[in-house]
Amino acid sequence: MFKKLIFFLVFVISLNFTPVHAATSSIVMDLDTGRVLYQKNIHEKRLIASTTKILTAIVTLENIDINKEVTIGEEVLKMYGTNIYIEVGEKIKIKDLLYGLLLRSGNDAAVALAEAVSGNEEDFVELMNKKAQEIGMNDSIFANPHGLDDDTKNYSTAYDMALLSKYANQNKTYRKIVSTKKYSAQTKDKNYLWYNRNKLLTNYEYCTGGKNGYTPSAGKTLVTTASKNNLNLTVVTLNDPDEYDTHEYYYEKSFKNYRNYLLIDKDNFKIDKNFYNGDVYLKKSFYYPLTVPETKEIKTVLSIDNKKSQNKIVGQINIYLKDDLIGKVDIYKHFQEKKTKSLFEKIKDFFK
Repeated sequence: MFKKLIFFLVFVISLNFTPVHAATSSIVMDLDTGRVLYQKNIHEKRLIASTTKILTAIVTLENIDINKEVTIGEEVLKMYGTNIYIEVGEKIKIKDLLYGLLLRSGNDAAVALAEAVSGNEEDFVELMNKKAQEIGMNDSIFANPHGLDDDTKNYSTAYDMALLSKYANQNKTYRKIVSTKKYSAQTKDKNYLWYNRNKLLTNYEYCTGGKNGYTPSAGKTLVTTASKNNLNLTVVTLNDPDEYDTHEYYYEKSFKNYRNYLLIDKDNFKIDKNFYNGDVYLKKSFYYPLTVPETKEIKTVLSIDNKKSQNKIVGQINIYLKDDLIGKVDIYKHFQEKKTKSLFEKIKDFFK
């Protein structure tokens, strides 16, 4: 027998994110749920410049020990633009190269990491594209680990880069690096002191990290994150001459209009015994970013399947915003474990 119980909580507002800035493409996305709070041309493919290095960093973090020391090869000699000026033959840790990559946007650090992870740039780019597909970046194609676009070009979209930001921020080491304002590194040959080029990290109190980029063909590109009142967001702008003001504007607008609402509380979950007389519980709560009016459009549908009564998962709560499914939470049943009898108890039971 299949039962459903419907709860109505509380409505939808069209937010006025009046574009006052000139970004060709832009997006505001919730880092925890992936909800898009604002969008403009988010699926339009564009050159992304050095925001490429977010993917370079993640591929590196997932494929090599960051405490490993590597020797810099001649691949760095071909790099131009922003560099950290590592030298051929210099020995340096992967971790230090990652800081140089993300804080100073070192193009030489990018090719050095590609060489360290895969042995050559081509194989590393293959890993980049594979990871992009795994993340769901279906409109992206990468041809190099640095973002320079004179010879080879990296194309993505605001939406795909927001997905990348969401994925990257699940990595603790990545979050630590991009939130760092100043970093020093030492090798046998040199001492380095790097300041983060992401100006929003210094100028906007709620910013938690990000990566900027620029080429004449791509324009100014920027991916950042910010958190306030348990609401964690990422903003992406592509080809925006006023990118830092744009990001702060979108964050302020979002923090003003949205709250991260607790819709399902695992610690206060109960079912009417007339509906299901079983000892059930939830393993997780469910939060979702909503405007105040939207809270009146939330509906939760609780389903219990008695055929599953012998399994741990016996049902599910589906959460809807109007008619859109925005989340699911499994319902678990408590089972008392049967005590295993000792050999003596079994013999005693046999003679009884």
